[in-house]
Amino acid sequence: MDTDGRHVTLPRKQDIRRVARPGVAVGIDLGLKTLAVMADSTGEIRTVPNPGHYDAAREQLRRASRIVSRRQGPDRRTGRKPSKRWEKANAQRNKVHHRVAILREDALHKLTTSVAAEYGTVVVEDLNVVGMLRNRRLARRIADAGFCEIRRLLDYKTRQRHATRTIVASRWYPSSKTCSGCGAVKAKLPLHVRTYECDACGLVIDRDDNASLNLAALAAACTTGTGVAGDQDTPKRASKPRGADRKTRATRTRRKTSARRAGGATLPHQRQQETRDRAGPGRDDAGHQLVAATGLLGTGGPCL
Repeated sequence: MDTDGRHVTLPRKQDIRRVARPGVAVGIDLGLKTLAVMADSTGEIRTVPNPGHYDAAREQLRRASRIVSRRQGPDRRTGRKPSKRWEKANAQRNKVHHRVAILREDALHKLTTSVAAEYGTVVVEDLNVVGMLRNRRLARRIADAGFCEIRRLLDYKTRQRHATRTIVASRWYPSSKTCSGCGAVKAKLPLHVRTYECDACGLVIDRDDNASLNLAALAAACTTGTGVAGDQDTPKRASKPRGADRKTRATRTRRKTSARRAGGATLPHQRQQETRDRAGPGRDDAGHQLVAATGLLGTGGPCL
């Protein structure tokens, strides 16, 4: 057992398990009201409701946090240590957070295990979860859903347990704007519009169902390539050592730092001395050749 009282299972090498439907592909569209809408290549659509573990425990967390705030807690400025009652109340609050995390992990494992054990090809979207979390109205529910964790679990379960493949659709693939019947693409589809109506063929379908059907159909076009939708039939470029295939910022050459002044700057008299040194003996600051006056007077020649 670990420190949390849970049993620990040591990893071991597992044999490859055969999936139930190896020739069927499934497209998974993730959401908030419905955690996952799954549509396979045969046209069957299934939905998985969002359990919302954190929302269900918010009232309990509110009461536990109120009790903690009324106890004498630690103070770093004065060095005051927390009271025994504060430690007990804080432990009760942490237990609620821990229970929510365990319930979320269990639900995601059950979902991904069932999907990986049934289908031969799984298609998911490359969601910009970091950008989605900037929406302050939906950030809490997006973080509770665990979109990144679902993709991570599907990736290693399909690869290690069943030797199947996971296809990641491009972040800019218009799965919701494309008609699953005729393939027409809409220019705009606001988020509050939950029903897709095609202007070309007249198809009326739920927005999430339409997106999952498009993702399932995308598996047939990804039979070759890099595994990322939109990159089919593109050869892999040879990787260059030490990141030479990446763009680097052009840097300006730095001046040599002089020992006389920090930062390489020179004073005016130093510039004059450097100019004389570059000019060499027998030349002025402008580099013109100097003529000895004594030599000209001795010969009687003209004075230049």
